[in-house]
Amino acid sequence: MAGVKAKIAPSMLSSDFANLASEAERMLQFGADWLHMDIMDGHFVPNLTIGAPVIQSLRKHTNAYLDCHLMVTNPLDYIKPLAKAGASGFTFHVEVSQENWQELVQKIKAKGMKPGVALRPGTPIEQVFPLVEAEAPVELVLVMTVEPGFGGQKFMPEMMDKVRVLREKYPSLDIEVDGGLGPTTIDVAASAGANCIVAGSSVFGAPSPQDVISILRKSVEGAQCKS
Repeated sequence: MAGVKAKIAPSMLSSDFANLASEAERMLQFGADWLHMDIMDGHFVPNLTIGAPVIQSLRKHTNAYLDCHLMVTNPLDYIKPLAKAGASGFTFHVEVSQENWQELVQKIKAKGMKPGVALRPGTPIEQVFPLVEAEAPVELVLVMTVEPGFGGQKFMPEMMDKVRVLREKYPSLDIEVDGGLGPTTIDVAASAGANCIVAGSSVFGAPSPQDVISILRKSVEGAQCKS
């Protein structure tokens, strides 16, 4: 795991949306590497959150890496507007891209964004292998550790088998976990091989968010030293 850096990405879904710019700035001051942006269309998942206009507004206030997770049925429709808005990473779901993932990856890269693929808890990990092994591969795999759509859910430790399999096969891949991550669940995720950690309520709901970010980072770095 020497080739992959720990990246802590507070989930802005748990922030105060009315003060998004100051919340983003606060997280970066507290040591966040990325800001995780949950884009939901009310169709692929029941919830409706933010889209390109909010990313564009936030981009005016920060140079941070905006790690966009698209829980949408038609990710192709979002590439151009999100690139224009200033998104940094564009992670689409494997469940909705069986037919056109090559085109998605190509267009995401052409727009200067980092392509990633996400999978729901019920989706077999084997479905993402072709995307990681392609000539134009995804550069990140997001293993959902809760059912996507809502924050504040309980971490599913059984998803760590997927992370282990990925890390064994792809030592230098960015492997992201999202859902129920915090000080009590980070060690199992870090030791399985996750290096990109999305954390919402555990960071934003903490009396000292910087301490939580620090705990998450130390866990990932500690696990990497052991591997």
